[in-house]
Order: sequence, then C-alpha cells, then structure tokens
Amino acid sequence: MKPRIHFRGIALTLLAGCLAGCAVTAVKPPEPVTAPVAFKETGDWQKAAALGAPIPDDWWTLFQDPVLDDLEQRLVIGNENLKATAAAVANARAVYAASRTAFLPSLSAGLDAQRGKDPFTVSATASWELDLWGRLSQAKTGAAASLQASADDLAAAQLSAQAVLAETYFSLRTAEAQRSLFERSATAYQHSLDLTQIRYDGGVAGRSDVLQATTQLKTTQAQIAELNAQRAQLEHAIAVLLGVPPSALDLNPTAVLPAAPPVPEQLPASLLERRPDIAAAQRRVIAAYAQIGVADAAWFPTLSLSATAGYIGDALTGLISAPNFAWTVGANLAEVILDGGQRRLASAQARADADQATASYRQTVLTALQEVEDNLVLADQLQQESQLQDQALAAAQRNVEITLDQYRDGTLSALNVVIAQTAALNSENSLLGVRNRQLAAVDQLLKNIAGRWQPVNARTAAIAVAPDGS
Repeated sequence: MKPRIHFRGIALTLLAGCLAGCAVTAVKPPEPVTAPVAFKETGDWQKAAALGAPIPDDWWTLFQDPVLDDLEQRLVIGNENLKATAAAVANARAVYAASRTAFLPSLSAGLDAQRGKDPFTVSATASWELDLWGRLSQAKTGAAASLQASADDLAAAQLSAQAVLAETYFSLRTAEAQRSLFERSATAYQHSLDLTQIRYDGGVAGRSDVLQATTQLKTTQAQIAELNAQRAQLEHAIAVLLGVPPSALDLNPTAVLPAAPPVPEQLPASLLERRPDIAAAQRRVIAAYAQIGVADAAWFPTLSLSATAGYIGDALTGLISAPNFAWTVGANLAEVILDGGQRRLASAQARADADQATASYRQTVLTALQEVEDNLVLADQLQQESQLQDQALAAAQRNVEITLDQYRDGTLSALNVVIAQTAALNSENSLLGVRNRQLAAVDQLLKNIAGRWQPVNARTAAIAVAPDGS
C-alpha cells in the first residue's frame, strides 16, 4: 500500500516553521513599585551606605531565648497551616510541569478489529500543536509565575507563623512575670493586713483600715487567678501553632522576658524588596498579564501537525508486514468563526484580572510600608517609654518604703499605704506591659522586613525558587 502524503499540510508546516515562536499576544506587565530611600519614622535613619553581614535565617535567635529557639524549630515541622500552603506549592509545581509538556508531541496507539468485518488496523498517531501565537509560551510563563508566587506564599506564611509564635511566647512570659509580681504583692499585702489587724486589735487602727487592706489583698489574688487562665490559654495557642494538642505541651514557667534586641540606627527601605508577600503579589501580576496573552491567542487559528503509521489488512495473519504498512503526514489549521462573544469576554476578563492583580500588588506595597513605619515608631517610642516607666517604678517603690515607715510610726493612715502600694504595683505591671509591647514591636518589625536588619548580598538575593523545585 502506497503512503499518502498531504502536500497542503507540508506547506502549512513550512509556514508554521517561519512563524513558530512569535508570541504576538504578549502583554508587558507594569514596572515594579520602587521602595522609598528612607522611612518617615526613622528620624536620622537613612538608607545604609555600607551593608553589614546578614543575620541568620533563624531570625528569632536575636532574642537569645533557647526555649523560643526550640519552639520555632518545631513550628516549621508541625504547623498544619504551613503543610496546607506547602501542598498548594506542590499543586502549582504540577500545573507548571503540565504547561511545559504542552510543547511536546503526544503519541497514541490502537488496535481496531471488529468481528465479521474487515479490515484489521494497528496504528500509532503522533500530534503536535505549534505555538504560533505564543499561547503555550504565555501559559508557561503564567504557570511559572504562579509557582513562584505559591513559593512566596509559603515563605510569607512561615514568616508570619514564626512571628505569631514569638509574640505569643512573649505574652506568655509576660503573663508569668505579672503573676509573679502579683504573688509577691499578695504576700506583702498579707503582711500589711496582719499588721493592720494587730493595730486594730490594739485599738490603734480603725475597722476601715482592716477592710481596705483586705480589699487590696483579695483584689490582687483575683488578678492572680486571671493571669493563671491567661497563661494557660497562651500555652494552648502555642501548642496549636506547633501542630500538637494543648495537652501535649507543658512549658516550664520562668517569669523572665527576653531582652528586646536593639534596632540598628540605619535601616534601608530596600529591605521591603525581600518581603515574600510583596514578591508573591508582583508575580501574580506577571501571571495575570500572561493570561491576557493566552486569552488573546484564542483569536488566532491553531495549527496542529499529525502523523499516523500502521498496518491495515483483511486478516490478522500476516497483518504486520511490509505490504500492509501505511503512513500519513498532515497538518490541521482550525479557527473558531462564531463563539457567541466568548473570546471577547475572556479577553476582557483577563485584562480586568490583571488590573485587579496590579492594584492588589500596589496595595500590598503600601500596607507593607505602613507596617514598617508603625513598628519603627513603636519600637523607638516604647524604648523611651520603658526607660521612663523604669524611673517611675523606682520612685513608687521608694515611696512605699517611706509610707510604710510612717504608718508604723503612726503618722500616716492605712489608706496612704494602700495608695502607695497600689501605685507601685501598677507601675511595675505597666513596665512589664511596655516590655511586652516592645518585644512585639521588634518582632513585627523583623517580620515586616523579612527577618533581616540588612539586605542579603547580591548573589543570595538573586537566588529564587526554581520552577522544577531545585
């Protein structure tokens, strides 16, 4: 049997060879948003001229707390939200791999044999769609950008979870320190009540003095119960972040807050370029603009090459032999004439999605700038507030000593002692609250600048997650 050759198909193939690779539907996305040279709330903080060595990727070690270090390591392994985000990355990687296979020819084989009918056929067919207008390449570009965005989402989710864990841990230690403070105060108040009771029994103090001392003691004991519940809830929250039930986590109380690491005097705004959420938003803009090219390519005809080879015979016996061999080569040019406006609507939708992605990206940058500015001013002002509150506490404690001495001498009433002790308690409790807020502000600032005070070197910054996972 003579082979059949489709000369028109060969002519179209030659034309396709001239046009292949011409992505006439590509639409260039807008330029990335440029970070400002300096932040508003930095005072003298300007863009650093000389960059120091980058801090470790485990940025939480700046707080120098071994327990926190251990919890952060466990978080990456057990957190269920991170596992879900990692699965999304795997899904995006599969989509990207599928977009790459679209450039390859497909091959199918079959056997056609019907009882009582001739002929018998054994054949293999290969087909290949040529990317004349860039539809496949635009789809690949979009899939690659979506994969990179998913990887950035995972990095952002991990960074956010690490920051939440650190902040929750600081709150837990603060609750412990406050509980310790109230327990010490309750002990002191018990002594004051005992002294007042003795003075009342001796006829020196009035009944109101005893009632005031009792009220002060019981109120403090009630605060201890509240702090016990708060501390337990924070420990439960940490357990869930680690991916374990609350009953599986038992942290030894220390009542000690780690020291807040000092914020550098120079903080370049270019650090925002490393934030994974900004990178993800920018790559989604690229993916959205690539989808415009995919939608626009639908207006052009598609050209597919095909080749079939096999054996055709009247009987199975001797079917696979030279006389029964046949093959064909051809090309198929297809164009949609009427689609009810679907292509026009798809193109309009793709452009609207691109506008939405662009606006979302710009809003992400603006929000990032606000977050950094907010925590810059917080870290600076809370440092000053901590120093002032520490001075206030020293004065309040000295006032308690003087008031107690005067009360013992009978020159002041018990009310003056209660007022002085309450002021000292509130002052120390406020200082613990300020220190907790200061730790949270530095923690959030490190999160906002992707965990580093200084940018990484050019070589490290250029490394991205490869689409193939390498």
